[in-house]
Amino acid sequence: MKKVMLMAVAILFSVGTVFAGPHTTKAAADTAKKAKTAKVIYTCPMHTDVVSYKPGKCPKPGCGMTLVKKSDLKKKPATMKM
Repeated sequence: MKKVMLMAVAILFSVGTVFAGPHTTKAAADTAKKAKTAKVIYTCPMHTDVVSYKPGKCPKPGCGMTLVKKSDLKKKPATMKM
């Protein structure tokens, strides 16, 4: 009788872990997606010391330039073909 109960518990545990597998991988995938999203940093093209986490205008007096994404500054300017 004890062996039958032990086998039944082992089978139930095995079946439970098999069906619980996809749910835990989905949660792990969601966590990985959230970790990959990075914050965008905006900066003034003229004053690179100005940094913001949201778009807007440069706060330096007399500037007022639109803040751009920091990755946009790394791009090379387009060359004109003649």
